[in-house]
Amino acid sequence: MAIPKLHSYSLKDITLDIQNRTNWQVEPDRAALLIHDMQQYFVDFYEDKQMIEIIIGQIKSIKEACVAAGIPVFYTAQPGNQSPDDRALLTDFWGQGIPEDPKCTQVVSELAPKKGDLFLKKCRYSAFKRSDLELQLKNNQINQLIIVGVYAHIGCMLTAAEAFMNDIQVFMVADALGDFSREDHLYALNYVAKRCGSVTTTEKLLCELQAYADSKLPRSKQQLKEQVAELLEINVTEIIDEDNLIDLGLDSIRTMNFLSDWQHRGLDISFTDVAKSPSINTWWQLLQTARRGRISRKLNAFS
Repeated sequence: MAIPKLHSYSLKDITLDIQNRTNWQVEPDRAALLIHDMQQYFVDFYEDKQMIEIIIGQIKSIKEACVAAGIPVFYTAQPGNQSPDDRALLTDFWGQGIPEDPKCTQVVSELAPKKGDLFLKKCRYSAFKRSDLELQLKNNQINQLIIVGVYAHIGCMLTAAEAFMNDIQVFMVADALGDFSREDHLYALNYVAKRCGSVTTTEKLLCELQAYADSKLPRSKQQLKEQVAELLEINVTEIIDEDNLIDLGLDSIRTMNFLSDWQHRGLDISFTDVAKSPSINTWWQLLQTARRGRISRKLNAFS
């Protein structure tokens, strides 16, 4: 029995009746993203592409935000033409599985792995089975896992359950998951929320990641001044808002270090912007303008 042909269903209000038992929050310093089985083979079972294209777009946004936050990205993918011994009982439920054809085995082009992403060969429902995922997470002091992909009530749910049993907090992103039907999808979300993890949405997750990034950005001109003083290794009282920071020891390397942190947190500020007039007043204005621009982009993304 192979996977049946699948049809789009509404993701609207998919979390409306989901009640989490935890109040976990994603913390980028201890989190990883798992893009689960987003191979062309599995995606192609959707006869109409409306829903899966939305899901791919959500996953793409999540991945970009995770990369910006320094969160490592893992992919799972099943190999083609598995031997009967490797496939074992899966054959009784799903037939022979993926053929050995790059058009089937590759991750969809919109989400193709990039340099630095980590790839896991997957032979069972759970991404932990027959892989070193648990070891890689532990070696990097990671104990949170964000799960997106297909199919929610099979591999995604079983991976979430095993993560829980390995003391890893799981975040299932409801509208970045696909399934056989809305009923199967809700079954998976309810199980995870009640038994082994937390269910969230793309919008909520992106807001949490942005809030975390904002917590690292200066919230006042005085805080900016303190950060610059630390960078220049001088007392904050030595800096006047209008001072040219170059006169206080700012050089291009230190400027780039400072700027890269802002860019890493999603602010659209260039080296030319900060080097043109390096003062606390000018930099604070740049920060305020960049923050407003980022908020506008985020609202447009969800409109």
